[in-house]
Amino acid sequence: MAKKNYIIDTSVFLTDAQCVYKFANNDIFIPLKVLEEIDNHKKRQDSVGFNARQIIKILDCLREKGSLHKGIRIDKGKGVIKTLGADLIDYEAFPRDLAAKHADHMILATAMTVQKQNPRRKTIVVSRDINMRVIADSIGLLAEDYITEQVAEDADKIYSGFASILVDDELIEQFYAGHPVTLLPDLVAKQKVVLHPNQFVMLVSSSNEKKTALCCFSNFNQPVEAVFKPDMAYGVNARNKEQSFAMDLLFDEQIPFVSLIGRAGSGKTLMAIVAGIEQTIGCEDPPYKRILISRPVQPMGKDIGFLPGTMEDKMMPWLRPVQDNLQHIMGDDRGMLKDYFEKGIIEIEALTYIRGRSISNAYMVVDEAQNLTAHEVKTILTRVGEGTKIVLTGDVEQIDNVYTNETSNGLAYAVERFKNSPLAGHVTFQKGERSKIATLASKLL
Repeated sequence: MAKKNYIIDTSVFLTDAQCVYKFANNDIFIPLKVLEEIDNHKKRQDSVGFNARQIIKILDCLREKGSLHKGIRIDKGKGVIKTLGADLIDYEAFPRDLAAKHADHMILATAMTVQKQNPRRKTIVVSRDINMRVIADSIGLLAEDYITEQVAEDADKIYSGFASILVDDELIEQFYAGHPVTLLPDLVAKQKVVLHPNQFVMLVSSSNEKKTALCCFSNFNQPVEAVFKPDMAYGVNARNKEQSFAMDLLFDEQIPFVSLIGRAGSGKTLMAIVAGIEQTIGCEDPPYKRILISRPVQPMGKDIGFLPGTMEDKMMPWLRPVQDNLQHIMGDDRGMLKDYFEKGIIEIEALTYIRGRSISNAYMVVDEAQNLTAHEVKTILTRVGEGTKIVLTGDVEQIDNVYTNETSNGLAYAVERFKNSPLAGHVTFQKGERSKIATLASKLL
């Protein structure tokens, strides 16, 4: 296969610091402008800053082999990596329509220079910036997106935590009679269904499709269990089967990690928070001592010190949706809610400062987790101590983080990576319950 020349944009390095090792035996060119832009991000406390610092370290290690200016062999079986300054750019080949001093245009000008100097090789610009790829194509350059580690082909293929299986009518009768029902691997495989621990299953009668039974699957050696329905002290009950599944997982102390995906108004955040309140404030012998609630500040890691007041005051604008849910559950008694905050039973946590902490005996909710990267989710989950349950909620169709997408965000990454673990459970909400207009808007708009 013919070797190619790749010009790597800043956005790629800030997405994946290890990207230099993923271009096989092809040569990589890094415009100096890219290094300058990376340097501008290195002090950030989020995954972007982490990747900026990592790529600087990687390039520094490569310098031990030679000169980046002359070119360095990345590794055995890999291509050469080389930096190019603006003084090497052939501006005569660059369109006059584009301002050469613009950072993106300087990178594209570098790519055109490489293309002109190596006419026998394909020169490809790799960028996460859509507009940059459009401009590159417009001036005759090949351009590609950098495909990060996608855990699924598209959003619809992300593990949903639910499956339907056709069974004999007698098996459903047996389940409702309270007798143990064990699913046979051959039966499941024949229907091309793959079951995972803590997955919810709808048993459908093969003779009457309206005759069904909802249950939870653990493994093929144990009988399926009925969906648990807790007694709710605060009066918030499940309205559909997905919310019932979520309650089952949220009240199971043997499952320390739960993920909930759903569109706006599906009730994922409400279910997560009410389950936490029921298991801390709403029972005599609570399994958790406190509720810890947070959500990413966009961009995550941005200094919240610009806002006045305590950390709770600074985080409150970002946590208004959570506060709305708390008031919906506990009523309009703000004094009682404030009392729980003062006693530390309900805490507001900034994800910015979570690294290094060990959180034990807590019920932790991270809302809008689709805006986290895989690295950030790993950082959060590795903070979980003994006796802590963590719940990630989010909508993979509403992502504000420019460095992730529907299938590579931290929430989807965690769902797919944990689906085979008996310590984790997942539910994808299908139906909106906020209001008729909210449900209609999520479908039509």
